[in-house]
Amino acid sequence: MPDELRKIQTQGVHHITIIGADRQTSIDFWEGVLGMPFIFDQPNLDDPDEGHLYFDPGDGRLITIFTNETRKPDATPVPEATGSLHHLALNVSQATFWQVASRLDTRGVSHSGPVDRGFMDSIYFRDPLGLRIELASYRFEPPEGCRHADVMIEAHRIRVAKGDRNIDREHLADAIELLVVRRQDSLSDKRDARNPY
Repeated sequence: MPDELRKIQTQGVHHITIIGADRQTSIDFWEGVLGMPFIFDQPNLDDPDEGHLYFDPGDGRLITIFTNETRKPDATPVPEATGSLHHLALNVSQATFWQVASRLDTRGVSHSGPVDRGFMDSIYFRDPLGLRIELASYRFEPPEGCRHADVMIEAHRIRVAKGDRNIDREHLADAIELLVVRRQDSLSDKRDARNPY
């Protein structure tokens, strides 16, 4: 008799590995452009002709790059086919986000300019190997004890109930208020909006 069908529960992204070109191109881009500390270096344990570089994207997770000195950078856009990676999105603060375009311009890197996503701001460009990179910045901070995902699911429910096309600032504000009411006790028996003026 077969075992009961059960989920395999994930608990976050462990790491993302990208096939890179030479070692220096990887270091120059991931650390020299995106500021990710280069934290670990060893051979690719599955291919002795490759190196395996590890970078910290800022949350303690890992971006790793397989390098090979015989591979040279090719900026041809990575194909967009079924099953392919469309883009890699990395989180940046609002303070950093509004500096991205000028910092890419200084390097002569073509980019989308800021894109309004309602709940976040985005800018897109390609790495030296043609991979589309998105730098994304949330327009909100979740309440204490909540994650961005908690706010997003509540904002989604509010958006759907209102019949709106996409999540925007109003949905986020209402979701944050709802989460605070739900998660934080108060001595008041009524927690509705009031006007003391």
